[in-house]
Amino acid sequence: MSVYQAVDNQRYQDSQKVNWIGTGADAVLTVIKIAFGMAGHSQSLVADGFHSFADVIADLVVLFATNRGKEGPDAEHPYGHARIETAASVVMGLVLFIIAVGLMWDAIERLFHPAQLLVPSHTPLYIAGFAMLVKESLYWYTMAMARRYRSPLLRANAWHHRSDSISSLVVLVGVAGTLAGLHYLDAIGAVVVGLLIVHVAWELSSNAVRELVDTGLSKEQVDAIRRAILAVDGVQTLHLLRTRHMGSNALVDVHITLSNSAISVSEGHQVSEEVRAKLIQEIDEVADVTVHIDPEDDEQQSSCTHLPLRDKILTRLDKVWAEVDAVRHMREVVIHYLDGQVHVDVVMPLSVLAEGAGAVRHASQIGDALREAARSDPDLGRIRVRFE
Repeated sequence: MSVYQAVDNQRYQDSQKVNWIGTGADAVLTVIKIAFGMAGHSQSLVADGFHSFADVIADLVVLFATNRGKEGPDAEHPYGHARIETAASVVMGLVLFIIAVGLMWDAIERLFHPAQLLVPSHTPLYIAGFAMLVKESLYWYTMAMARRYRSPLLRANAWHHRSDSISSLVVLVGVAGTLAGLHYLDAIGAVVVGLLIVHVAWELSSNAVRELVDTGLSKEQVDAIRRAILAVDGVQTLHLLRTRHMGSNALVDVHITLSNSAISVSEGHQVSEEVRAKLIQEIDEVADVTVHIDPEDDEQQSSCTHLPLRDKILTRLDKVWAEVDAVRHMREVVIHYLDGQVHVDVVMPLSVLAEGAGAVRHASQIGDALREAARSDPDLGRIRVRFE
C-alpha cells in the first residue's frame, strides 16, 4: 500500500467516525427535544427537535457520500469519486437554507400571532442548554477533522452542527425570555439566527458549485505553483497553467518550455516528472499534475499543426536531396518542429569526407548542398550537418 493510499484510508475511517458520532447524537437529540418539548409545552423546542430529525437525514447523506467518495477511479469515473463529496456539500447547503427559511417563517408567524405562543416550563430550558453544549462540541470536533483532511463535506457538516447549536441557543434565550415575560424575544432571535444560517448555507453551496464548474485555485495558490515549476532545473517558461479542485484535492495542467529544446524525449520526460513530484510534495492541495512539454511557447510562435509527421518528411527530404550524393551515407536524421517549420539535423560518418586539409571544406560543401536543395520546400527550415 502506498503512502497516499494509507492517507486516503485513514481519511475515510476518520470521516466515517465523525459522521457516525454526529448521526447518533442527532438521533438522540431528536427524541429528547420532541419528547421534552411536548411535555414542557415549548413550541420552539419541538421545532428544534424536527430540526435535529432533518439533521439525521443529512447525516445519512454524508455517510453515503463519504462511502462513495473513497472509491478510486474506474472506467466511468477516471478521476475518482471525490466530487460526490462536493455534490453532497451542495445538498447540505440547500438543507441548511430550507431549515433557515422554516425557522424564520415560524418565527414571523408567531410574531404576528402572539396568542399561539405557549408558556413553557423550565425543563425545555435545561434541554436546550444541554443540546447547545453537545452540538457546539460536535462542531469543534468535526471542524478539526475537516481542516486536517481539507474536506469540504466535513466542513459543511461542522457548520451544520454550529447551526444546530445556534438554534438551541435561540430556544434557550426564547424560553428564558418567555418565562421572564419578554414574549417576542424568541421570535426575533429566531429570525436573526435564520439569516445567519442562510449566510452559511450560501457559503457552503456557492463554494461547492464553484468547484463543480472547475473554478481555479486562488491567485496566491496559482502563484505558488508557478514559482515551484520555474524552480525546476531545465524549465525555461510555462504557459496554459490551469487548476481545479477535485474534492479536497487540486489538479494541475501546465505547458512548459525547456531551456534546451533539442534534448532527448527521455530527458524531457524526466524534467516533467520532476515538475509533477515537486508540486505534489510542496503544495498541500495538489494531488495530480499533467505536464505538457512544448519545444517553444505555442501561444507566441507560429503553429506547427499543419506540418506532416516523420515518414512524410523523410519522403520529401529524399526528393529534394536526390541530387546530393552524400545523402546515401546518412546515419541519422533528427527532426525538430519549431516556429512553423521543420528543422533537420543530419548525422554522417567522417569517412565520407575528403582526407587531409580538404576535409573541412568538403564538410562545408556537403552542408551547403543540403541547405540549398532544401530551399525548394517551404516547410523545411534550418539544416544542420554533423560528422562523427
